[in-house]
Amino acid sequence: MSKKMLQDFGDTFKELTARGMFKAERIITSPQGAVITTRERGRVLNFCANNYLGLSNDSSIIKAAQAAMEKWGYGLSSVRFICGTQEIHKRLESEIASFLKTDDAILYAACFDANGGLFEPLSGEEDAIISDELNHASIIDGVRLCKARRVRYRHSDMDDLKKCLEGARENRYRIICTDGVFSMDGDIAKLPDIVEQADRHDALVMVDDSHATGYIGESGRGTPEYHGVEGKIDLITTTFGKALGGASGGCTAGRKELIGMLRQRSRPYLFSNTIPPAIAGATLEALNILKRSDSKIRRVKENARYFREQMEQAGFDIVPGNTAIVPVMLYGENRAVAMAERLLEEGVYVIGFTYPVVPKERARIRVQLSAAHSREDLDKGVAAFVKVGKEMGVVS
Repeated sequence: MSKKMLQDFGDTFKELTARGMFKAERIITSPQGAVITTRERGRVLNFCANNYLGLSNDSSIIKAAQAAMEKWGYGLSSVRFICGTQEIHKRLESEIASFLKTDDAILYAACFDANGGLFEPLSGEEDAIISDELNHASIIDGVRLCKARRVRYRHSDMDDLKKCLEGARENRYRIICTDGVFSMDGDIAKLPDIVEQADRHDALVMVDDSHATGYIGESGRGTPEYHGVEGKIDLITTTFGKALGGASGGCTAGRKELIGMLRQRSRPYLFSNTIPPAIAGATLEALNILKRSDSKIRRVKENARYFREQMEQAGFDIVPGNTAIVPVMLYGENRAVAMAERLLEEGVYVIGFTYPVVPKERARIRVQLSAAHSREDLDKGVAAFVKVGKEMGVVS
């Protein structure tokens, strides 16, 4: 046992606690939803879940998970290529590929695993990976696992992307990777421009659409549908743990040649158990819900538009955008944490985001809207923000 190591880490935790930066976990004593019950405050409005379509506690999703478990069992106790592939897994891969309009798809335990297992099988020392500087941590970690040259371009700066591609013209392969919707700011990647640059420089395009799949685009097919570039994105990674039910599981969808290579060499796929049948069954039902109606898609978009407008009118500094992510900028870390705690006292569950989750001096409260929120929920949330914002001098 290293006493010095334990002492140093203990001191770090104490310092974070003293600064109000310690990421303590709040305990929820109810299912996920627009209204949840917490151990600390009882019933509160929930404005920080990725539950975009409100499916996390949907009765049809729960029944589908139960039915899949009854038919296929609790788990496979195996990886896919040994004895961990059931018909329900192949059906989900086919359905998600069809939904995203790609050739094929491969399942993972989470999108973090999809991104972690993406780059190493496809890229080597001769290649270059060109990544938006605000990409999700899972993309960053996935890129670190391969030996390709790593290049970052300024966030959504197409001129800088062009320079990076020109600088990588001697590399064998080039992959441009970007979030579809950036999780902290809620802005949407400039996919038409990225595709154009990729065509000019013979590069692949990879998009992590985790915060888009299910509700962005007219039918919820994500940022490629939103921008009209379906069929032009080579690789799409996404999650089933946000809009599509909110549990776990993810996938990579894309060109058949690339998916085929991942099946043979992607380490999280080869060395981790397959997703449980209940997750596969519930995700299939989530896709069926989207096929039957776009009402939940329209509802979450309307909720986000209304909440954003009301908060802007109240004087809050809101990052521009048109997704269900509405960042309320507070800049100071202590202020963001303190405001989130005061809002909890007012019955609104939100979290203050600070460094290293966001850049220094860019602290915020990230509000996330859901199709499950009623107009009354939104009005109560705005009223609480206004009350606490005035107390703390955030708005006048």
